[in-house]
Amino acid sequence: MIRVALIDDDVLIREGLRMILDQAGDIEVVATGSDGLQAVRIGREVAPEIMLVDIRMPNLDGIEATRQITAERDSPRVIILTTFELDSYVFEALRAGASGFLLKRTEPDRLVDAIRIVAQGEALLAPSVTRRLIDEFSKRPATVAPERLQGLTEREREVLVCIARGLSNQELAQRLVIADNTVKTHVKRILTKLGARDRAQAIVIAYESGLMS
Repeated sequence: MIRVALIDDDVLIREGLRMILDQAGDIEVVATGSDGLQAVRIGREVAPEIMLVDIRMPNLDGIEATRQITAERDSPRVIILTTFELDSYVFEALRAGASGFLLKRTEPDRLVDAIRIVAQGEALLAPSVTRRLIDEFSKRPATVAPERLQGLTEREREVLVCIARGLSNQELAQRLVIADNTVKTHVKRILTKLGARDRAQAIVIAYESGLMS
């Protein structure tokens, strides 16, 4: 079972999400909260695998809550809930440690699939979100030392570029004409060498090191 916590100040949204997830079969809602402070406490004390966190909440917003949650060792993965796909806070939320983003109007089946994807260590970034990130990063100077990438082989750098462009494992395999299992091996090695917890963190490193400039 995938242990999930729901954090949103709108009780109707929380209960609606709970109803959807309760029907999934392999997902268990283990906690709910209504603000960022509760989110941080739940992350530490309940230790769910996945947390769905609203980006705008009282007391502590979703970005700062995400930053505090993901700063802990073996922390839950955070999926940010947004009202608009191009939310102005998407960039900062990813830098804070979010593993993905979901629209609150997401179809139930896609919501369930998204949780499964992130639970497996994948990043959850819609193409339009990825384009926005590219635009944002292109305006900012590199803040991660390029030396951090020196341990990567040429093929691993090529794979990292594809990841940063938002390609899935299947799309990456087709682009590079390699097997799916080979892609997974490359991704695992890249995350290990970069010290990144998941693909979302690897994407941030790729951009902030200047690799994608």
